[in-house]
Parts: sequence; structure tokens; C-alpha cells
Amino acid sequence: MSQMILSVEDLSVSFDGFKAIDNLNFYVEERELHVVIGPNGAGKTTLLDTICGKTRPTYGKILFKGRNLERMLEYQITRAGVGRKFQTPMVYEDLTVWENLEISSPKPRGLVGCLFFRRGRVLEEAILETACVLSLDMHLDRKAGHLSHGQKQWLEIGMLLMQEPELLLLDEPVAGMSAKEREQTASLLCEIARGRSVVVIEHDMEFVKAIADRVTVLHQGKILAQGTMENVQQDARVIEVYLGT
Repeated sequence: MSQMILSVEDLSVSFDGFKAIDNLNFYVEERELHVVIGPNGAGKTTLLDTICGKTRPTYGKILFKGRNLERMLEYQITRAGVGRKFQTPMVYEDLTVWENLEISSPKPRGLVGCLFFRRGRVLEEAILETACVLSLDMHLDRKAGHLSHGQKQWLEIGMLLMQEPELLLLDEPVAGMSAKEREQTASLLCEIARGRSVVVIEHDMEFVKAIADRVTVLHQGKILAQGTMENVQQDARVIEVYLGT
């Protein structure tokens, strides 16, 4: 039986009296690819913001491997093993793919280490392995600014993988991608989820079908439905408020 890596319990987030998240309980298992869907304003991004420390909860508990995340700062949550990707690709466009991956390595070097840094074999192998997973191994010397939109999305995911997170949070990773890039991203995320837990926010239902182990539907800050994509699609409440006929 899989263990829970993330437990969000009785979570509420209020902004000037408006409850973006309302007494939410949300759980993610180890090596689970969990997709969160729902209409705009349902609280999806706020949920990820709260998990990664960008937004503080008004009330509730967030446990990652037994550690209370709501008491930690963003960088501490990152170091604990939680990686977050936002909707817009955030890569260093004037640096090459190799350099973007290299500077994402979390190994502390300090002032002296930076002055006398020598790239080790372990780091080189990690960069090459990550680039291969991303299908960017033929673009290592290319500047990130010259990549396609989809490739930039993959590169940012790779920059997170270099930090070796145990939980990856992705906000609409296929937005703006071509059909072929969406297919490649589905394969990429399924491969990534073999070694870590992944939570994805997405609106593309065909993409969700291709990747999700479990789907949670949010509406007005609460869970409307949860289960397999097939079960969620057949839920009358979900059809009414989100999927339509």
C-alpha cells in the first residue's frame, strides 16, 4: 500500500474575507500523478501556492513527509523536497540549456567553492540524464531563448528535477503547446512520476486522461469530486459546474 507523502488537512485561505480555499482536505500518495481540475476561481493555484509557501494558510495543516510546511519559508520548503513550476516558463534565456540545468543543481558551494568550481562527473551525468529525459539532449549548447515554448516548459521542469524533489507541483504545464508537444509532455510526466509524486493543475481534459492516476475537482475552494478520470467525468455535479454537456 502506498504511503501518503502530502497531507493537507482542514485548509482554509481567505483574502479580505473571501475564502479561496474552504476547509479543504487533500492527499497525495508516493509516486502518484494527481491532477487537480476545476473552473477558474476554484482555488487550484491557491492550493499550490499554499503548499509551496508562497501564500500562508488562514487555518489548517500541511504535512509533507510528516513535516509542517505551513511553518516553513519558501526556500526551506524547496530544500525539504518540494519543487514548484508556475504557468509561465521561467528560464534564463541568455544561458544555454546546459547552463540552465547546471545552475539549478542545489549543491552548496560557498564563496570559495564558486571561485574554484570544477564541474564534477556526477553533475555532468545528472545534466545529461535530465536532458535526455526532456528530449533536450541535442540542444544542450542552444540558448534557452531560442527554444520553442514547449521546450522552455520542459527545460524548467528539468531545472526542478536537478534539485531532486520528491514532490513536483506543476501549474498548467501544457498551456500554449502544440498537440505533439502535449503528447510528449504526457509521456514525460508519466516517466517523472515513476520516481516521485507529481501534482498537476490542468484544463486540457484529453491531457488529463493521458496522465492522471487520480483526479480532484475543486469548486469554490472545496472538493466537488475525486477519483479516476472516468468516474469524475460521469459525476453530474462536475458536468454541471465544469465539464458541461
